Amino acid sequence: MKNIHGLLLVGCSAVALAGCGPSDIASPGTGGNVIINNPAPTPSPSPTPTPGAGNVVAASSCPTITATTQLKDDGVISGPTGSYRVCTLPRNIDRSSTLPKIAGLVYQMNGRVDVGCDGGFKAPTSAAAITSSTVGCPTTALPTTIVNGSGQLIADTNVTLTIDAGAILIGAPGASWLAVNRGNKINAVGTATNPIIFTSKDNVAGQVGETSQGQWGGVVLMGRAPTTDCATGSVASNTCERPTEGSADPAVFGGTDSTYNAGRMSYVQIRYSGFILGSNVELQSLTGEGVGTGTVLDHIQSYNSSDDGSEWFGGSPNLKYYVSVGADDDSLDVDTGAQMNVQYALIVQRDGAGDALFEIDSNGFETDTPRTKLAVANFTAIQRQTSTNNESNDQASGLFRGNSDTTLINGIIFSPNNECVRLNGTGTTPATITARSVVLSCNAAKFLGSGSYTPAQTTTAFGSGANNNNDAFTSTLSSLFINGANETAVTATDPKATSSFFDTTTWIGAVRNATDTWYAGWTCNSAAANLGATNTSCTSLPTT
Repeated sequence: MKNIHGLLLVGCSAVALAGCGPSDIASPGTGGNVIINNPAPTPSPSPTPTPGAGNVVAASSCPTITATTQLKDDGVISGPTGSYRVCTLPRNIDRSSTLPKIAGLVYQMNGRVDVGCDGGFKAPTSAAAITSSTVGCPTTALPTTIVNGSGQLIADTNVTLTIDAGAILIGAPGASWLAVNRGNKINAVGTATNPIIFTSKDNVAGQVGETSQGQWGGVVLMGRAPTTDCATGSVASNTCERPTEGSADPAVFGGTDSTYNAGRMSYVQIRYSGFILGSNVELQSLTGEGVGTGTVLDHIQSYNSSDDGSEWFGGSPNLKYYVSVGADDDSLDVDTGAQMNVQYALIVQRDGAGDALFEIDSNGFETDTPRTKLAVANFTAIQRQTSTNNESNDQASGLFRGNSDTTLINGIIFSPNNECVRLNGTGTTPATITARSVVLSCNAAKFLGSGSYTPAQTTTAFGSGANNNNDAFTSTLSSLFINGANETAVTATDPKATSSFFDTTTWIGAVRNATDTWYAGWTCNSAAANLGATNTSCTSLPTT
């Protein structure tokens, strides 16, 4: 089994952007066959590039940003929705900068893009307190102002990257990813009708389909909240840190600030991410590493990640309104001592693809504290496998193992061809699961046990017939995920009794009824999940 699944990142090696063909330009007509001997006309100005098939016209230039290194104009890319100016981000955004939404323009990550430099385990009291041993920045991306007059390394921290609603960011093919380092923030706030979209270059060019995935890296948020499974320091001494796995240059997380604020991400789509670098080594759409309760995360969609929909290493993240469609590994993966709350989660895997809907663990580090702790309220999790089991790694739709404690509240797991829950017991105090108002539609086996757990013990831990739980539920979901009569009839449990972060709800599942449309408008549609008539297809882009 994997220990920490899925983050092997390369350093700053670039992957070149493939060339794009010119846009078509329509020829003028002859104007008829009447000949008039007028003076030669004044030549017309050069035409603005026109889209090949859509109605988006490429912007004329790239905007100016505040960072020391400016955006690079990498020409025009054309696709089904039109033509776009490609403005490539610098390797290091060393000053707070804004990426405005501009019609006919996409911002490109070509390799790793750092927001600031690593500000260290603790926030420095002054710039003079920062030394080369407490701050890291990719050696190929050091800004010219990194050293002060005394020869001390000055971190470019307190940098905020603001991304305006409606902006589109693309990853060049390969290991292109956005790294928001400790001491810095992201401010990516879209709207319900104008989401921010992170996607691949091929998506713009119209070269993606329902099974496309792993075309670029993803978004990684690093913070100073506690973690376990230390690479340096120790849990006992409160000095535990971990690197982002595989990163050749510093990309470190960990600290003692459970309230750490990495910024805000709201109304954001992340498509076709999870570039595969080797066996079991790929990125996911969104990775949170040591982010704390001060970080605001809501209305986030992962689509067709080649690894997890999102993965959370340590920290105390809170997340509301989460949609994961088509993850090729786990839809929600929580590890290394994370203390996480999630409410309103709609997770759907493609038929015949994906591993578990949930994987919760800190496997192999059972003596580390804090134990991984997850509470998920009001979720609908759907796995429509055509075979008798999903991929072999997790074996059931929910795997709960290692040094972890999971609470499921007001939930629906629809997985008729798979076992629904597997508990794997290791260590003196093995993983635990608590279910309240959770209904399961599973195969005949329903439950699995491994390690110190038997299937019978897993069955007992779930507790069908008590606490409004039912492991023999007949689903009446409509339009894939909308509650029907049977779901509505289930007595709900107040999630606020578990965490003040949760809203009080009187229904189970992510979507209460047909009038509950929190997921519509800001997400994208696919064959795996139609999320509303107002959405753009995931294989396309908005044209306004």
